[in-house]
Amino acid sequence: MPISVKCFASLREKLGIDEVIVPYESKMTVQDVWCYMTKQTPPENLLCARNHEYVDFTETINDGDEIAFFPPVTGG
Repeated sequence: MPISVKCFASLREKLGIDEVIVPYESKMTVQDVWCYMTKQTPPENLLCARNHEYVDFTETINDGDEIAFFPPVTGG
C-alpha cells in the first residue's frame, strides 16, 4: 500500500504539492519521503507528522501511513 503525503500552508504553495502518493519501501523514513518528493534534504525548521502525530524525520514509516509536512507555526 502506498504512502499518502500532504503538504500544508505556505509549503503547499511553494512546492505546488497538495497531496501526493509515494511508493512504500521497507525501512523508509519520513526524511526519505521528503527527499523522494523534493530531491532535497528537509529544511531545518520543517515539521512533520505520521498518522496525525508529530514525529522526527528519522521516524521509520509503515506501509499505508499518512505523512504530513508543515512550515513552522508561530502565534501570538
